[in-house]
Amino acid sequence: MFQLFLRARADKFFRTRSGHRDSDTDRARIASIAQSIEGAISAAEAEWAGLNARINDVLARAAVTSGNGDDDYLTRDAVEKHHQQLFDAEIVNGQQRLATLAENIKHFKFLRAVLSTRFPDFKEGGTAATQPH
Repeated sequence: MFQLFLRARADKFFRTRSGHRDSDTDRARIASIAQSIEGAISAAEAEWAGLNARINDVLARAAVTSGNGDDDYLTRDAVEKHHQQLFDAEIVNGQQRLATLAENIKHFKFLRAVLSTRFPDFKEGGTAATQPH
């Protein structure tokens, strides 16, 4: 039986790839996942920063429309009241989205940490053999 396997190998019926080629394939797969995670983190952080700036702008505009007197809300006309309600709704929606983005960023960073602990020899841009643990 063993001779059958030797003959199959000699006749090139069964052959494996080189270890170097396998390492390159594994590294490419891990790099693809790492790039996806980094891309998700970058996109979410950019969205968070942009939305945060817009919310701060809306908060500043809302402060101007609400006035600074104790009884300004009593003398506010319908248009100002309507705009104040729109600002309030947008602020709430924006703050909810900021919270969701912050949570997603934490999850993406956790995935990055898991990837680095599961594949400690992998370093982006380098090779597993030349990178320290």
